[in-house]
Amino acid sequence: MTTLAPPAVRVQARNATGGGRSGSVVWMALPALLMFLAFGLIPLLGVLALSFTTWDGIGTIHPSGLSSWRALLGDPGLLHALWVTFLIMALSWVLQTPLSILVGVFLAARKRYRGLLAVLYFIPLLLSSAAISITFKALLDPNFGLGSGLGLDILNQDWLGDSKLAVGVLVFVVSWQYIPFHSLIYQGAVRQIPISMYEASQIDGAGRVRQFFSITLPQLKYTIITSSTLMVVGSLTFFDLIFVLTGGGPGDSTRALALQMYRTGFQANLMGPASAIAVILVLVGLLLAQLLRRLGGRGDESQLEGV
Repeated sequence: MTTLAPPAVRVQARNATGGGRSGSVVWMALPALLMFLAFGLIPLLGVLALSFTTWDGIGTIHPSGLSSWRALLGDPGLLHALWVTFLIMALSWVLQTPLSILVGVFLAARKRYRGLLAVLYFIPLLLSSAAISITFKALLDPNFGLGSGLGLDILNQDWLGDSKLAVGVLVFVVSWQYIPFHSLIYQGAVRQIPISMYEASQIDGAGRVRQFFSITLPQLKYTIITSSTLMVVGSLTFFDLIFVLTGGGPGDSTRALALQMYRTGFQANLMGPASAIAVILVLVGLLLAQLLRRLGGRGDESQLEGV
């Protein structure tokens, strides 16, 4: 019996140490949990509660049941705003993703001139969306903009007055602002790919194009899912850029869901339907994020699995 005593003591010591570590992890995560509750969950519950009320933003809040939801779901402008939101989302993803991957792969090489280019290229990340919108609005002015100054007739178009051109301008400006951010993500991911994989492919006679499609792209699978999730969810909240650049026009051709929420709540003073739009934005974002997560497979798989 005496020979069994030491192992028992060691097991208890391990359990005690493990319990201490788990307890310390809980205390370390507690501030983040409190911040999420204070600035995430509680405001979301408040918005959900407001969607079942009638309120003009100043006076007394009156419970109204499903009246705000009925008014919102019966408004044809909701479907149009959803369509515009998904259109901008899809076009910006199609434009941003391949360009971000190419720029990220280019900047991943450890060369001095590429490091300088990376610093210059990431300048748009330091600018606010409102400042970018004002700048592009001035540059695209058909009378006093860039086309008139350079004498280029091809630029002298009513870029923000034509519905199709306005959507294209929005997608271009969004991509110009956020491609550097996603390129930075891809740059870090490319540098995590083992060099030995490229060396082995060179021995087999693979060129750079073959290496890109056979090694780089497959290894960026989960990075593409992460970047796409940020693009898709972020595009649901485009407000300041659209508000300053087009104001939702011409007509309502660029009136996205976030702008529709602002106009409903702060211009029409209908906080109930505006809160319902906010709830719809959250639900759509969660559904899209979950869909992208499932398309990416298991989140705990290694990026090098199957090599």
